[in-house]
Amino acid sequence: MAAGRRAPRTGLLELRGPGGQWLRVLLTLAEDALGVSPADGPGPAAGPGEAPAAQLNGGEPGSAVPEALANIRRTVRVVKQDVGGLGISIKGGRENKMPILISKIFRGLAADQTEALYVGDAILSVNGTDLSEATHDEAVQALKKTGKEVVLEVKYMKEISPYFKNSSTGATVSWDPSPTALQKRSSPLLPPRELREGRTVPLKMCYVSRKCLPADPEHRYLEVCSADGRVALFLRAKDEATAQSWLSAIQANASALLPRVKEELRAQLAGTGMVAGRDIKHVGWLTEQLPSAGTRNLLAVLTEKELLLYGSLPQSRDALGKPTHNYPLIATRLVHSGPAKGSALYEAELSFALRTGTRLGVQTHLFSLESPRDLALWTRLLVDGTHGAAELVQEVSTACTWKGQDCTLSIHIDKGFTISTTEPGLSKTILLQQPFEKLQMSSDDGTKMLYLDFGGPEGEIQLDLHSCPKTIVFIIHSFLSAKVTRLGLLA
Repeated sequence: MAAGRRAPRTGLLELRGPGGQWLRVLLTLAEDALGVSPADGPGPAAGPGEAPAAQLNGGEPGSAVPEALANIRRTVRVVKQDVGGLGISIKGGRENKMPILISKIFRGLAADQTEALYVGDAILSVNGTDLSEATHDEAVQALKKTGKEVVLEVKYMKEISPYFKNSSTGATVSWDPSPTALQKRSSPLLPPRELREGRTVPLKMCYVSRKCLPADPEHRYLEVCSADGRVALFLRAKDEATAQSWLSAIQANASALLPRVKEELRAQLAGTGMVAGRDIKHVGWLTEQLPSAGTRNLLAVLTEKELLLYGSLPQSRDALGKPTHNYPLIATRLVHSGPAKGSALYEAELSFALRTGTRLGVQTHLFSLESPRDLALWTRLLVDGTHGAAELVQEVSTACTWKGQDCTLSIHIDKGFTISTTEPGLSKTILLQQPFEKLQMSSDDGTKMLYLDFGGPEGEIQLDLHSCPKTIVFIIHSFLSAKVTRLGLLA
């Protein structure tokens, strides 16, 4: 063994395969990969309460899916209840290279009462709207816009159902996967014959979690997925301590590879016009809590000026330049970190919420993490990142109308507010200039008007920004917060 290299860690765990069967496997944790190979002897049978793979309600005891329904298109009519809506959660979407799949059916609610929908059903259309190429967000919106009666066209995806219901990540699957193609493209369905030569999960930016579905009352489950989502393992340890030990060991090895990941992304960023020359501060997985529609895992890349979110680790310069979401830090605010008493939305202990001002209004996102250390790190990085972005940007400008005249509003972190106009062929004329220190009040109407009061004889200044003012409002807050931090008044 080369000097300085640690001996691989090994141990016996169980791997969940098709039909909910648990297979006894040997894990080998090296510095850059996690290997899985068959162990001698079969794994123990599923314990009490372990569900067959194809069941209602996210793996809870229920009626098994009839064999005749597999991969057959069906039309199901659902009548919404006054409370609870459709009563389903969904996962998947084009960004995850998956169809829109029902991940949970809530017992007693509208979908459950049809007795015709199943966890693992792909939603092909809703009220005639095609969802076959829909993103997760597009599918959520399509389902929300439905009326009292909803007509779903669905198809039960038999080949991917065992993995899907027992993993929170996405695998690369098509609408009509053949068993052979599926096994080559995603490894969660690992029958014994696929394990004879072993399988490997690269640890570089792998996703590892103990927040698994279905619920784990004994806290023994562990999920590991490669950065591209193509190789995934759903594991069960002998006890909670062993599961936590493996989680910590895998996270430690993956974290040791993070500097290499940052260097590779920096090299790719240098060739993209989107974020050229901006340093990468951090890279990590976040689990976004979707309103009434489950969760999704996103890879977050934090630069000096943006928070970029991806469905998987970008493998090319082109993919890096096309994030699922791009949030400018200067217009983004951390509004919550940790549990909030009395709030159902923020009750998760290891979560944080961000609000971003956009031209379409304020967007709110809630993310959860695996450990208090991760939460503390992201909280600090995002707060510092907003202040750092404000210092880097220094000044923003936007067109506006003031007193019936077309003007430009400029906001500088040091010089304050300037309203100016420029006539053709003439130099710029400053109509008003005030420092931040004189700003007594700022507000907006959420549509297009920004109100500023500097306590001067002109009174309240009413500026028509011609679009939603929330971006400017958030930037003003970021500049103020950065200036206060300069004074050492905030940690």
